[in-house]
Amino acid sequence: MNEERLESILLGGERRYTRLEVAEKTGVPIERATRLWRALGFATVGDDEVVFTDADVEAVRTADQLISSGLLDARLEVPVTRALGQHLSRLAEWQVHMLWALITENEELGRDEKQVARLVERLVPELQRVQDFVWRRHLAAFAGRALAAPDEDLEARTEVAGFADMVGYTRLTRRIDDAELSEILERFEALATEIVAEHHGRIVKMIGDEVLFVADTAADAAEIALTLAEHTSLDPTLPEVRCGMAAGRILNRFGDVYGSVVNLASRLTGLARPGTILVDRELASELRDDPDYVLRPRRPASVRGYARLRPFALRRP
Repeated sequence: MNEERLESILLGGERRYTRLEVAEKTGVPIERATRLWRALGFATVGDDEVVFTDADVEAVRTADQLISSGLLDARLEVPVTRALGQHLSRLAEWQVHMLWALITENEELGRDEKQVARLVERLVPELQRVQDFVWRRHLAAFAGRALAAPDEDLEARTEVAGFADMVGYTRLTRRIDDAELSEILERFEALATEIVAEHHGRIVKMIGDEVLFVADTAADAAEIALTLAEHTSLDPTLPEVRCGMAAGRILNRFGDVYGSVVNLASRLTGLARPGTILVDRELASELRDDPDYVLRPRRPASVRGYARLRPFALRRP
């Protein structure tokens, strides 16, 4: 397919401007525009290279208006831009792989550049509508949480952080081919996504054989971990999982989570045996009076950052 035509479809127009011309048209200083461009994850371009479209000009102008209106703190401009670029880069990579698989698996389509162009022209607006829908649904969900607790600091709030890790994944990669490995990862990601959503949690990220999730309540977190462990133990195509969870103040920053609670959950996961769930003292205390769960103390263990970590095993009655 003609590269210029494909690029014009995807960029929403032809390349018309140098970065100096973009700065002039928008009134945004060239240093600041370059800083944002790099934060988005794009390669630096020379002053005389014609690489920007009308859509780029409008995007820079809109970003500048968000800052000048006070909606976005100027100090957060680059971190927010960086987070946006990182998340959308992964989404774009997956979508291109999907499109490439569709083209290569259809020999007739692959030989006809005009058909490929029409396919891309049709798919891009549809993908954009789906992304907008999903974004708005998540926006509504998080807005509902914020309005339900208006006095709570959403950036640093009390939550439960949990890791679920497929046991023996590294050994597994040495024994099976890429196609089988891809099927296992897809099955695990699909199962984790469904279970976390069903019990009102949120997946922070998938890290190959591991999922990091958060939940607002101890009971929701317990159900996520227990249900995931139960389902994987019954699925002959999946290795067993082990889980670690901790409760407390968690720093939420641009879609990721940080802090000692997250680190503690990770350490507990490393201590857990296949098919088991370990929780910290704080989470055990919150679940102790709930008749749906049983907690058993384990011997203290020394792990990095914790001299005498006291885990509790979480089970159903």
